Amino acid sequence: MARNTVLSTRVLLVCAAIGVATGILGGIAGLVTPIVLSVPGLAIVYGLVLGAHVLPGIIAQEVLRLPLVAVLTHVLAALVASAFAPIWTTRFLGTALLFGAIQEGVAALTRYRAWGAWRFFISAAVIGVLVAVVVFFAAHLSAYPLWAQIAYLALSVCGPVAWTAIGLSVGASLRRAGVARQTVRR
Repeated sequence: MARNTVLSTRVLLVCAAIGVATGILGGIAGLVTPIVLSVPGLAIVYGLVLGAHVLPGIIAQEVLRLPLVAVLTHVLAALVASAFAPIWTTRFLGTALLFGAIQEGVAALTRYRAWGAWRFFISAAVIGVLVAVVVFFAAHLSAYPLWAQIAYLALSVCGPVAWTAIGLSVGASLRRAGVARQTVRR
């Protein structure tokens, strides 16, 4: 008799499909990043662009509601995104591991039993604050006027939150479509 594992073939295939779809979006985000950061005044929207990288874990956790699916799906998405923008490969993988770990950490705090939207938005807010602080210094946004700094910080926190809402909607639709159905044991 086959052992029932958390990362069954079905789970791996669902994570791979989500990873490919969100990896394409992440690759596009990687391609527009240099433009966003180099055009004067446009850097304040970088948090919205970077926020798209929360999608793999959000969708995977909403669909499957299992441990490790966020990190796995994030890594697969990072590998796909790297095909579009190879120059960002290490950043894609680092972001995948960081965002996936934050999403898994929040889920682990509830022992993978609470799947309400509030839980996803907590991880989105943590990621948003982290993104805001890191990019603020990395992109030298302190040189911008105060209004631009405030707008950047607000958009950096709101970006992951908005992408999380989109991811929850996609994940809920996939659940309703039957993607998360368990196979019948014999």
